[in-house]
Amino acid sequence: MIVPALCLTAVAGFAPVLTPAAAPKTVVYDFKSEIGAQAPLGYFDPLGLLKEADQEYFERLRYVEIKHGRIAMLAAPGAIDYAGTKFSDIPTGFGAFDKISSGGIVQIVAFIGFLEIFVMKDSANGAAPGDFPGDFRNGALDFGWDTFSDAAKTRKRAIELNNGRAAMMGILALMVHEKLGVSLWPGGI
Repeated sequence: MIVPALCLTAVAGFAPVLTPAAAPKTVVYDFKSEIGAQAPLGYFDPLGLLKEADQEYFERLRYVEIKHGRIAMLAAPGAIDYAGTKFSDIPTGFGAFDKISSGGIVQIVAFIGFLEIFVMKDSANGAAPGDFPGDFRNGALDFGWDTFSDAAKTRKRAIELNNGRAAMMGILALMVHEKLGVSLWPGGI
């Protein structure tokens, strides 16, 4: 009795395992007509991030893109303090950490944290009524947005998206050049 049972268990070890079919994925959308898919590149997804994406995933990526673009646009030359220290006096990229005091870094991190937690709530994703991903108005700062036509809103959103993309590429280039030992700032770093 034990020998046939052992034979059956040995055979069962080689039996194919049947797994239940995966639940159907949510509807895949075509994002070729979204804001940002415009001349000269048109729809551009070289990594295929949107190949099987749904609307929710696309809006999350768009939110992150807008946010990083806004941050990159802030990383432009200007005065950093009331004493007249210019951004050009501080090395670009990672070298800035050696020139900014630890108190200054704490202030920067605390300010960004405050904005993240209390101010920059993505209105379109549940924080407050919003129109689109990256809508940080939160019912407070409108700057006349509601008075614009739909065409003007679309145009302004596309301009911001493209300016943010350009700024992200610019900051990345500055950091790469810094690591290569090349300064792109007038007068060097």
